[in-house]
Amino acid sequence: MSTTPTAPREATDGAPADDGGLRRTVGRKVLLLFVVGDILGAGIYALTGKVAAEVGGAIWVPFLVAFSLATLTAASYVELVGKYPTAAGAALYANRAFRRPFLTFLVAFAVMMSGITSASAAARAFGGDYLAEFVSVPTVAAAWVFLGLVTVINLVGISESVRVNVVLTLVELTGLLVIVAIGVWSVATGEGDVSRAVRLDGDGGSVLLAVLGGTALAFYALLGFEDSVNLAEECRDPRRDFPRAVFAGLAITGVIYLSVAFTSSMLVETQTLVDSSGPLLEVVKVAGVPFPPALFAVIALLAVGNTALINMIMASRLVYGMAREGIVPRVLGRVHETRRTPWVAIAFTLAVALTLVSTGDLAGLADTTVLLLLLVFVVVNVSVLVLRRTDPGEGGHFRAATWVPVAGAVVSAVLASPLTGRGADVYLRAGLLLAIGVVLYAVNRAVVGRSVPPSG
Repeated sequence: MSTTPTAPREATDGAPADDGGLRRTVGRKVLLLFVVGDILGAGIYALTGKVAAEVGGAIWVPFLVAFSLATLTAASYVELVGKYPTAAGAALYANRAFRRPFLTFLVAFAVMMSGITSASAAARAFGGDYLAEFVSVPTVAAAWVFLGLVTVINLVGISESVRVNVVLTLVELTGLLVIVAIGVWSVATGEGDVSRAVRLDGDGGSVLLAVLGGTALAFYALLGFEDSVNLAEECRDPRRDFPRAVFAGLAITGVIYLSVAFTSSMLVETQTLVDSSGPLLEVVKVAGVPFPPALFAVIALLAVGNTALINMIMASRLVYGMAREGIVPRVLGRVHETRRTPWVAIAFTLAVALTLVSTGDLAGLADTTVLLLLLVFVVVNVSVLVLRRTDPGEGGHFRAATWVPVAGAVVSAVLASPLTGRGADVYLRAGLLLAIGVVLYAVNRAVVGRSVPPSG
């Protein structure tokens, strides 16, 4: 008998289906906005200069390569969400494909930890040059205060957090459109140095390795498309809407990011971008457009805040979910009596984040985020191939060409390898974070005497 779950039947008024599933109210336009909003964030605001340090002036090249390669894994996610339109994501796919509770747990824990490292990178970015436009404080101190504020919003409640997220998404999009407008104006008026924006400088003479290193880092700016699969159970028609929303969302954000990267290099000296933790602020300062740098700094700070908020919400809810499923100690699943928020899980994720911002820099934390998710992407792409053989499903959903998940798995593995020039500290940090999960898993098994895979 097939193990493919049938999607909950949709009620005409958007009510929950007969099987008690989530309410299917999310349409294609809302889904597209979610995908775009989830990808946009701190990465492009903070890491443009770090990518320039890898490749020189042609910053847009690693972003273009990263988006092209990410589309391969996005296609695998779209195929799987059409096959299993429920809210579980990579952990569900790994569980369906391999039926190994420990592997399923590691995938879920890697996704959770990637959220914390991403929020930590955003916190480091918050304490940089954008904040220095108003006040000069130690980066770590600013990052700690910033994470404290994000935690307060997280503790207040999910509905309030979502409202804040919607507003901040619009703000961060506005900031990027300002940079795009500056670029269009500069090209029209003949300002800037276009030749600098097409110059590639290889690391030690190897342009290929330089682009590979820049691409691995640029991945941080586009992560988020994989989170959209968690809305599958609340979409009206996930099999039809997800392919269009995910690919259109990647295309929209890709055009914006490439425009921002090209504009940045065209208008600002490469070394200035490399030395700045607020590279887009440098663009505004040299542009011939009267836009107040202080206002842009506020926009950037809010964009960074939005990235941290999204990721800390995601991470704390994953910890809570694993605790409720009995995979990690159940104490992590305790809920606040009045606010009904998972306060122990929130405190756990905050403790990890505070440690990370105290021991890692912006580029290292962003690279750790990318490494963790690339490992997850390898599993997701292989899962597509396994499930085509073991669980063909009912059909009617998007199906990628066979070479796509194969290429996606290979590309993800290569970008996760030392070939990118990634430092040993990044591998050590990622290993230690996964080791925390292994300890929690082992302690829980010792206490309850069993392990329970995530439902699905």
